[in-house]
Amino acid sequence: MTAKTVLVLNGPNLNLLGTREPSVYGAETLDDVRRRCEKACAEHGFALDFRQSNHEGVLVDWIQEAGRAEAAGTLAGVVFNAAAYTHTSVALRDAVKGAGVTVIELHISNTHAREEFRHHSYLSAVARGVILGLGTAGYGLAIAALADVANPV
Repeated sequence: MTAKTVLVLNGPNLNLLGTREPSVYGAETLDDVRRRCEKACAEHGFALDFRQSNHEGVLVDWIQEAGRAEAAGTLAGVVFNAAAYTHTSVALRDAVKGAGVTVIELHISNTHAREEFRHHSYLSAVARGVILGLGTAGYGLAIAALADVANPV
């Protein structure tokens, strides 16, 4: 039997990790995050599909694709760091809800400790869970959460 996949989606400006506001986002690069995710997926018996886009429509397409894959039984779920689109995108919210995909919303920083406009998430209400403020370690925790959801005790 082929291992289920975890799709890790990263939104706008996350390609700048390691150089963009390291006091907020840390010194790890997106490649470092990918390695963290590879390790976590291996520990839980998942395959990894790791992507980043600065384009909202591309993220919508990937969420819809993920919904089809989860329905087909090949996807465990999505770890989704939508970055700034979290606070602005009704389209991404509607894609998650419409696709029926299991999503763990993830943020590297504690968005509630930042600017007021970052306190609202369009995704939280349609996500299975939310992890924020734990730095890039949150990615591994989100993958572990998907493992627990996929294989409840």
